[in-house]
Amino acid sequence: MKDRISEIVQEAKSFSINSKEELEAFRLKFLVKKGLVNDLFQEFKSLPPEEKKSLGKELNEFKNEIQNIYNEAEQNFQSEASATKKSVVDLPPFFQELGSRHPINTVIEDMSAIFERLGFSVSDGPEVEDDWHNFSALNFPDNHPARDMQDTFFVDGDHALRTHTSSVQVRLMETQKPPIRAIMPGRVYRNEAISARSNCFFHQVEGLYIDKGVTFADLKQTLYQFVQEFFGKNTEVRFRASYFPFTEPSAEMDIYLGKETESDYRLTKGTGWLEILGCGMVDVNVLENCNIDPNQYTGFAFGMGVDRIAMLKYGVKDLRTFFDNDTRFLNQFSSL
Repeated sequence: MKDRISEIVQEAKSFSINSKEELEAFRLKFLVKKGLVNDLFQEFKSLPPEEKKSLGKELNEFKNEIQNIYNEAEQNFQSEASATKKSVVDLPPFFQELGSRHPINTVIEDMSAIFERLGFSVSDGPEVEDDWHNFSALNFPDNHPARDMQDTFFVDGDHALRTHTSSVQVRLMETQKPPIRAIMPGRVYRNEAISARSNCFFHQVEGLYIDKGVTFADLKQTLYQFVQEFFGKNTEVRFRASYFPFTEPSAEMDIYLGKETESDYRLTKGTGWLEILGCGMVDVNVLENCNIDPNQYTGFAFGMGVDRIAMLKYGVKDLRTFFDNDTRFLNQFSSL
């Protein structure tokens, strides 16, 4: 990667910038989301931790150097324009409100940042999925209730709006060889009644880790670390046995909120415990469906709902307010 950084720096320094058109061409080549600089940062995410330590500072200095080349050229053009500018009559400025990140996106980014520090990459996939990736590959029997029209928005006989981001896990296992360690944030859809606590669409962050020798202890330690960083170091956690078609054994994870306040008592239905995610070891059938040898590899998966965690974090009592686009509500998060 060091050689690639040097090549790009030399290319940027030798880039001809004699007009605004060439300045824009420089920006499109180096500084946009799909530019050369961002490509290196994406490659950096997949490096081993020891390489990240040695290259992190150099990569940031490289980015600043490219940005400075652009800024200096832009400033020169602005200075030239100011020197030749003629007197004009300016119109009064229009007031324009500044936007901000949506609270749901903020929570997703906060969650993703924690898992990225634990070595997980971020993957996404299509929201309209075929039966194989959404159900069959994940060990859902043909007569499973989730296939019913009451739960799923079907587009046609073989396609539906995805009901979970587990479909992205299938796509990863089909196209990548282990080890695989990734999270899958995204929007999912289920045909449910809309209320203060549920909606027909919501957001998930799922995770997958496949490698040799992965155990349930690895799963628990990963989730313990996430809870301590996101909810606080003193957060109590418990696991309860559960069932999911695509994991075996399976569990649900709860955090302890307590019963001291009326809000906590109502949210936890008087138990003090709140379920935040489901998890388990990837079922052998799922591994075989994705052409991964279960005799060599094991793995764990987990999934959590973002919307309810956002409700908990920000003290929002009605899930629907996140998506009503009421600026009076959204402006409360303008400092995020």
